[in-house]
Amino acid sequence: MLDHPFKSFVLAFDSVFGGLVALAFLSTMACAQESMISLPKEMPFPESVTSTADGTLYVSSISNGGIARAEPGSSHAKVWIKPGAFETRSTLGVFADEVKGILWVCSNDASSLGLPGPSKIEGSYVKGFDLKSGVLKASIRLPAKPAFCNDFTLGKDGSLYVTNTAGPQIFRLAPGAKQLELWFTDDALKGGLDGIAFGEDGNLYVNTFNSGEFFRVNINNGVPQSVTKLETSRGLSYPDALRAVKGGFLMVEGAGTLDQVTVSGNHAKVQDVQSFAGPTSVTLVKNKAWISEGQLDHLKSLATKEALPSFQLRSINWPQ
Repeated sequence: MLDHPFKSFVLAFDSVFGGLVALAFLSTMACAQESMISLPKEMPFPESVTSTADGTLYVSSISNGGIARAEPGSSHAKVWIKPGAFETRSTLGVFADEVKGILWVCSNDASSLGLPGPSKIEGSYVKGFDLKSGVLKASIRLPAKPAFCNDFTLGKDGSLYVTNTAGPQIFRLAPGAKQLELWFTDDALKGGLDGIAFGEDGNLYVNTFNSGEFFRVNINNGVPQSVTKLETSRGLSYPDALRAVKGGFLMVEGAGTLDQVTVSGNHAKVQDVQSFAGPTSVTLVKNKAWISEGQLDHLKSLATKEALPSFQLRSINWPQ
């Protein structure tokens, strides 16, 4: 029997698969998107995307695992780390740490979501791969039960911060550390921790996928003090990846939108930027925002053997 927080996450995914996010599939034909990058058939259902300064894009796959990579200027991504390689399973959050030369990847046993993945490795891991060669440099298990590694952000000192969707926990990997430490936990974050990013004010911001909430973790001299639930200008539907931009954040919602979020005090203004087909993540490359279209409602087709749609990354100009 699954523990309650993780069960809630599963139920939220079931709701998504069941069609409650039909808005995610509003037509994007009328939207002025500049570019599209197709993803390899071996790696459908992209869950996260990250980038390096030269424009290289890295993409995970929640269903099949592995990592795809698109070189700058390419219209097609290729399999870079094969599904199941280095004892990986379903891959979620990805984050390119160019200072350390490492691609951080969340690898999870997602069989409880009906996604067995490419291996039998149990548990939830942070994997680190050399950004140039793809060689495994680190493999660190989340020290929690239940655990479901979801997304990352970096602190100014180079610390890596990790959200645990299955528990109200944020873990930290300090520079030079070999193990994750519990950095912050609070029951207010039980709604399925997902996106994470530092704000310009030095505080840490997170959202919760299942409950659709937005929070600020208040920090003093590098130490988390408390958490504040922010009042959003409209309701959030399955908020996912969160990325810091000048003046606020970019955030995707599983219900179909890329948002611009601006925080003032304990209020967060959420403005729709554009609709996409089940967006799961966003990354910035110079004047472009690249969005992964996860189309997670089609995951049920894996069991029914129905034909899958094509999967891609799409870009828009940013700042607009």
